[in-house]
Amino acid sequence: MATPATVALPEEVAEVEALISRARTAQAAIADYTQDQVDQLLKAMVWSCAQPGVAEELAQQTLDETQLGDYNGKFAKISVKTRASLMDILPDKSVGVIEEDVERNIIKICKPVGVIGALSPSTNPEATPVIKSINAVKGRNAIVIAPHPRAKFINMTIVNKMRDALVKMGAPADLVQTMAQPSIGKTEELMRQCDLILATGGPGMVTAAYSSGTPALGVGAGNAVITVDDTADLIDTAEKIRISKTLDLAASCSSDNSVIVLESVYDALLGNLIAEGGYVASPEEAEKIATVLWHNGALNTAAVVKQPQVLAEMSGFSIPEDRKFIIVPYEGVGPDHPFSGEKLSAVMAFYKVADIHEAVALTNAIQEYQGMGHSCGIYSNSDDNIITLASGTKTSRVMVNQPQAASNSGNLWNGMRQTFSLGCGSWGGNSTNENINWKHLVNITWVSKPLAQAKTLPNDEELFGDVITKLS
Repeated sequence: MATPATVALPEEVAEVEALISRARTAQAAIADYTQDQVDQLLKAMVWSCAQPGVAEELAQQTLDETQLGDYNGKFAKISVKTRASLMDILPDKSVGVIEEDVERNIIKICKPVGVIGALSPSTNPEATPVIKSINAVKGRNAIVIAPHPRAKFINMTIVNKMRDALVKMGAPADLVQTMAQPSIGKTEELMRQCDLILATGGPGMVTAAYSSGTPALGVGAGNAVITVDDTADLIDTAEKIRISKTLDLAASCSSDNSVIVLESVYDALLGNLIAEGGYVASPEEAEKIATVLWHNGALNTAAVVKQPQVLAEMSGFSIPEDRKFIIVPYEGVGPDHPFSGEKLSAVMAFYKVADIHEAVALTNAIQEYQGMGHSCGIYSNSDDNIITLASGTKTSRVMVNQPQAASNSGNLWNGMRQTFSLGCGSWGGNSTNENINWKHLVNITWVSKPLAQAKTLPNDEELFGDVITKLS
């Protein structure tokens, strides 16, 4: 699914019109739901997919259909991530008056957008439909999901479970709908007809979302870069890098694509990573991997998200069965240095730098090539180094002493909003750099009452200060 401006066939237009019509009818039916009624729907939707026995089946079905990732990663997403996302939004007020600003005498009233058109990728097709759906319904919206063709069957299974749960709760099933046979034409027609697009997918489809004429929340490309300084706990760091790099076989764009290490701890960290299951590729082996992993400058979809042994075999060499990820000692950034980009593989580029300032510069260079605005991380016990990296990089998220892939979209050990949709701000061509959640899927009416005491302008001397003298 890639090129924008695809012309939908008449039958595709008609199918999408029918989906949107049913969604509008369903949305109207819950427009006056109370907060408790809304939140009960969310609980039912998550339980329908995450309950014991069902989550295991969905994880295996996802793996069988997509052939991407591994069972443990899929199960964690459908069982744990959906629960955490539910827990994250349940306390929020999303019906009626949601905030009163006494100082400004403003009352904010939350209202639904209507019908959300949502794209679901092949890399996270097990939890994305659930998480996007509960965030839509939290705002009393309906949602229509356009799945990646590689995950259409698991998507339909999950959507049907949520629909059955909605009916049992007395709500319309058509609050959540999807396409049995997705196509580019249908997806782009959905983006034209819905009220708001929530786009998670490849850059081509995100571009199409922004070009559709419908308000859109898109996400940028990931290419997470991790810095390790000389104050880090290197044993803990190596373990967490391994956890992040191997989570769901690096299906996440938040997986550690490049690790930048201060030279004073480079060898020690490398040794710890080997102890955690890393395999250090020779220059010749790295070249073979690159030939397989990239075709004409683009990732080879047949080679990504594989066990490292499989990728090595595809590349013409073998690695021990106990190795969990591949380390490529590396220099250089940009199109002529492909390992500096996103890999969607259990492979990391391993850079050496002199100090934190060189790490900041290298992070920016890597992410100017790919991944600008998405996220980076640092393992450090120096607040100065942490703030130096966060202040100097063009990034929306900096994860500190946490496994990146499991953390920047929210986890139980941090305060980030739970989502799979990570805005990258203007750096990544997005309208927001927040973790996208239900608050981005509603309209807010601001009720403004007169202040008890009107504000008065200060005199010019007080307002402008010594600027007057300097400009005179």
